[in-house]
Amino acid sequence: MKITEIFKKYNKTFSFEFFPPKDEISAVDLGINIGQLMKLSPSFVTVTYGAGGSSQERTFAIVNYLQNKIGLNCVAHYTCVNATRDKVLKDLKYLESIGIENMMLLRGDPPKVQEIFITTENGFKYASELIAFAKDNFDFCIAGASYVEKHPEAVSLEADISNLKKKLEAGADFLITQLFFDNKYYFEFIEKCSAAGIKTRIIPGIIPITAFRQIERFTQMSGAKIPDKLIKELEKYKNDPDATYKIGIDYSIEQCCDLLKNGAPGLHFYTLNKSLATVEIYESIINIE
Repeated sequence: MKITEIFKKYNKTFSFEFFPPKDEISAVDLGINIGQLMKLSPSFVTVTYGAGGSSQERTFAIVNYLQNKIGLNCVAHYTCVNATRDKVLKDLKYLESIGIENMMLLRGDPPKVQEIFITTENGFKYASELIAFAKDNFDFCIAGASYVEKHPEAVSLEADISNLKKKLEAGADFLITQLFFDNKYYFEFIEKCSAAGIKTRIIPGIIPITAFRQIERFTQMSGAKIPDKLIKELEKYKNDPDATYKIGIDYSIEQCCDLLKNGAPGLHFYTLNKSLATVEIYESIINIE
């Protein structure tokens, strides 16, 4: 089912993101966690695409399995990195042939050996170009990415929103945000998008901090600011894993409740292929209107 059809049925959606496992043990962990999260009846799930297309085969296999064997509404990530137009056409035809109706189309991060994104010859420079190509050649429902605190490469939030409009004009049907920890940035972002004429559904992306070492990683990964109060609280208990976990979960529950009570159209959880934290948060907020 197309995600836009789900939107017509539900004012709020709850979805989870997984990434392809790197080895056999990770595959077992993923299977266990998918089993736990299936019990929550997610509106849809997404599967990431490794840097430079490094996990393409596994990404395609997992979306095929989740959608056609398990019966979940599945969104396949796909990026411009190392992809010519011919390759994109071939890959999207394959996904279409196995019944995938929903895509998350991204420019993508460059491989680790590259400091900056380099456009592949006969490829795409921007996500908006990839989205337009897919829209012209296929009937996918397309999700685009957005950053409530601006993309790290954007000169300003206003410039980033201008680029976001190009994704929507190219054919993106809805947006999912990168992770963030301070809701004021999400609501300010929504207001600025609305003022710029963006009316589409923008689903906030949520990730719980369950270990102190994650703080630097999350900040570097997304540019997201972590409230000083939360950092200080986590730092106080950085050598106590159980206390750190509880602080992170409690904060995420509070964050999710605030988002839902103030009009967010659902939540998209970055699970990191871990089910426990997501299950605890979800069960605490599911009845919030």
